[in-house]
Amino acid sequence: MGRHSKTNMGTGARILYEFGPFRVDPDKQLLFRENQPVTLTPKTFETLLVLIRHSGEVVSKDHLMKELWPDAFVDEGNLTQNVFMLRKALGDTPEARRYIVTLPGRGYRFTAEVRTVAEDGDVVIASHARSELTFERAIEGDETVPAVRTEPSRRTTWRFRTALGALLMVVAATLVLVERRRAIPLGEKDSVLIASFKNATGDPVFDETLRQGLIVQLEQSPFLSLVSEDRVRQTLQMMGQPADARLEARVAREVCKRTGSGAVVEGSIARLGSDYVLGLRATSCRTGDLLDEEQVQVTRKEQVLGSLSQIARQFRRRIGESLATVKEHDTPLAEATTPSLEALQAYSIGWKKMSGSGDTAALPFFQRAIQLDPKFAMAYAWLGRAYGDLGEAGLSGENTAKAFELRDRASDREKFWITAAYNMQVTENLERARQVCGVWAETYPRDPTPHMFLSGVIYPVLGHYEQAITEAQAARELAPDFAIAHFILANRYQELGRLEEASQVLQGAGRQKAVLPDFLLERYDIAFLKNNREEMARIAEEARADASAEEWVTQHQASVRAYSGQLREAREAAQQAADLARHAGNLEAAALYQASAALWAGFFGDSAEAKQGAKAALALSQNRGVEYGAALALALVGDSAYSRQLADSMERNFPEDTSVQFSYLPALRGLLALNRGEPGDAIEELRKNTAYELGRPRSALHANFGALYPVFVRGEAYQALRKGAEAATEFQKILDHRGIVVSDPIGALAHLQLGRAYALERSAAMAKAAYQEFFRLWEHANPDIPILRQARAEFAKFQ
Repeated sequence: MGRHSKTNMGTGARILYEFGPFRVDPDKQLLFRENQPVTLTPKTFETLLVLIRHSGEVVSKDHLMKELWPDAFVDEGNLTQNVFMLRKALGDTPEARRYIVTLPGRGYRFTAEVRTVAEDGDVVIASHARSELTFERAIEGDETVPAVRTEPSRRTTWRFRTALGALLMVVAATLVLVERRRAIPLGEKDSVLIASFKNATGDPVFDETLRQGLIVQLEQSPFLSLVSEDRVRQTLQMMGQPADARLEARVAREVCKRTGSGAVVEGSIARLGSDYVLGLRATSCRTGDLLDEEQVQVTRKEQVLGSLSQIARQFRRRIGESLATVKEHDTPLAEATTPSLEALQAYSIGWKKMSGSGDTAALPFFQRAIQLDPKFAMAYAWLGRAYGDLGEAGLSGENTAKAFELRDRASDREKFWITAAYNMQVTENLERARQVCGVWAETYPRDPTPHMFLSGVIYPVLGHYEQAITEAQAARELAPDFAIAHFILANRYQELGRLEEASQVLQGAGRQKAVLPDFLLERYDIAFLKNNREEMARIAEEARADASAEEWVTQHQASVRAYSGQLREAREAAQQAADLARHAGNLEAAALYQASAALWAGFFGDSAEAKQGAKAALALSQNRGVEYGAALALALVGDSAYSRQLADSMERNFPEDTSVQFSYLPALRGLLALNRGEPGDAIEELRKNTAYELGRPRSALHANFGALYPVFVRGEAYQALRKGAEAATEFQKILDHRGIVVSDPIGALAHLQLGRAYALERSAAMAKAAYQEFFRLWEHANPDIPILRQARAEFAKFQ
């Protein structure tokens, strides 16, 4: 806290700050310019407070970071973004920095004169003492900051003393009045359960529709946290109720108590003559006290959605949210969703089906919502999400792009969701998605979704695993009942080789009854990394009870067999996985599995099988991951012409895609350069991958191939240049990051390549040991694999 806040604490009066035409209210987190509110995100407002409380002083970036994010590790880019947004709000321009000056290598200085005033306008204390700033300026040699006159006058002193008593009396009286009028506010960590609406109109269009509408309205609030549908279903099952049971008043109150929530909101709609009466009643789950009761009457059915927006707004104010955030995040329901009750009804059913019965069951309802309202942005967004979960990347991208086009027809929170999804699923520009999620998390600090996007998709591709763990922990803390949050955290621990912590996360999720087919896949990979073959067999058998788990585990079984040099068995298992995917209607997943089998053949030197597999994969899908797998398989066996065509197509069609530009293309271009006999050009092409070299590209997340491939190709390029030490460094990276590579066969081939690198350095003993480790891993390999025959011939020279 700065010295001004101490003055505030000492006087007991509410203290404000003034500079230029601006006034700052720290308690209400409001900034005014000539009495007009200026919109700031909460974190940007905190940035302003730190700077003005140290006005005239140099505030280092480290100090600002610690003040703003004391318990979290964040990129410096978040700070830069906040300062940029603050300058924009204050009207600073690059040509004229009137308020915030950047001191390169040192930090920022707030240069305006800041006065500390009581709420009635009396000056309590002016900015900083002039002598202090003069001394500071003399040390820094800075003549750009204007002088500050700060000595309070005698008039200020006596006015403050005589006004203080009256001010305190007014404050006390106001507090008593407010305490009588206001409902009991919710605590910072309290969540709210939305019950089903009681529909007494006889019109089924209101069934579940109004509850969904209220959820959309209240989710706009950065102040509120709603009980998730996953948690509701889980609690209902523990109560012996069906997971999709309606949340009637009695049931909802019991769910509210069991989930430890702060309040339950019950809604109702009834007819009064020809009018509609919409009601809302919120009660405390702990005490049963009435927190709020709202009622609105409208004359037409078409006005119901507008009235729902009105009572949601009133409820947010009554439970303690500031007027500023209510105004800032208050898109009317008709604009945030749809003006059509029928479209909202279909959307509501689809949303419920998706969280309860799965993506396939939800599809027709989202499609129906779009038929009824072709401008329903969130219906397109969820349709894109459903197709994405089902592996239909083309349809997912098409619908997500449409949602992005219509994003102005959504609430602020949903705009974040749509924009992040667009950057993750359409352009796949993950640096931009990271920025969007960073601002989203600051604007909605109680929303777990941006943390799950960062930890589950964005940071793994960028290779930032520690940051991913931090975000996954935040997501799990905000949404402990989201099973996917547990899986993401376990997967991130696995990537860093922290296998015991990964196992503990899965065990904890099991105790909380959180279940996903993904858990079986994660357990299988952990068992592989621990070389626990018996556990792998048990998990594979267990996976047969779930179609999704069986498909994924079968594909990873195929990868394990390829890792062991059993190419024929691996190909058969990959075909089984592809058949399971086809049976589920997921052609893109089937194509990815076939592309991975073609890659294994390419790495092992089986030219005919690599070409045939690549052709079969491309016949099923033009997914960019499929194109990459096929192109790399072809390049590995010398078919440079077709591989180059595919690489050129990807470069042309996906100019922003992080995986394509910084992983797929560098590996492909590097390998093609090696095929031309130009290893120096290969090294140059692979420089583009350096910052992302430990990342897992999207193909690795979806089909377990592609991670560290540019590193592998770079090692081969150094070998071609006869630089054994540099080559050994690259292959050792692969061996040092088994949790990232998992069962991809390059993990085994890296031992062979390491032996070859040591041989170049004439380190016979180390080369021999590396070859022997490769042969141990391939003890049961198919004997006719070309690369194995070649390795045995090379090893014979050491005897």
